Amino acid sequence: MLASPRGSDFPVPPLKIAAAAWTRHALFPSAAQRRPISRSKAEAEAIEKELLEDYRFGRQQLIEIWGHACAMAVTKAFPLPSLPRKQPTVLVVCGPAQNGAIGLVCARHLRIFDYEPTIFYPKRSPDPLYRDFTTQCEKMDIPFLSYLPTEVQLINDAYNAVVDAVLGAEAELGEGRGPCAGILATLKHVRIPIVSLDVPSGWDVEAGSSSGISPDVLVSLMAPKQCARRFLGRQHFVAGRFVPYDVQKKFELNPPEYPGTECVVPL
Repeated sequence: MLASPRGSDFPVPPLKIAAAAWTRHALFPSAAQRRPISRSKAEAEAIEKELLEDYRFGRQQLIEIWGHACAMAVTKAFPLPSLPRKQPTVLVVCGPAQNGAIGLVCARHLRIFDYEPTIFYPKRSPDPLYRDFTTQCEKMDIPFLSYLPTEVQLINDAYNAVVDAVLGAEAELGEGRGPCAGILATLKHVRIPIVSLDVPSGWDVEAGSSSGISPDVLVSLMAPKQCARRFLGRQHFVAGRFVPYDVQKKFELNPPEYPGTECVVPL
């Protein structure tokens, strides 16, 4: 008979031990078995809706979690000692919607991590929450560009990398041909690495690239979107450790193993 747990007076039958072990294996597969399943736009929206409505996450809370994780991914992809320029400069390009707000939070955390971010945020959202994120960056003396140079060599010479927070999973494909078209046209020609947040700007969330940019690094939020299957860059991170286990199970996210206390992990 096997030993009883925690000083119990009653031994545990071997069959129950075996059943518990099988359950743990089924619920928590090994790292080799954990391959995140890519999600459609509708599925990503359903997961976010569940977090907001059923689990009572706040929108500010989610954006803060994602922005911090994106900044962590940047530090892993481009550690300070590895940067080619003496100044650890990073350009963060933000759109008007949620992905842009995540970019603002990312920039703030990069500043805390001793990088020198500069933000280009041409179409500022009237949403009070997004205004708060903007104020936080301003109070931390993060500079904002008044325009994005169309001469890409100026960007190549001034920065080590670009964070693409222009259009995310919430964007429609046509938005890349609207006011953001000029930004995307410039980003397509930069030679320094680009880090895209969740979905590379200009990409269809499910079909992938049509006329979008080609990032070197992709940071998937919660789970990879279907377009990530067409990502050919050098590093792909996923930031979904915060998702409650029951949500992971319900939507069959099959998350990767996060070692130690990591909140973001390369795939």
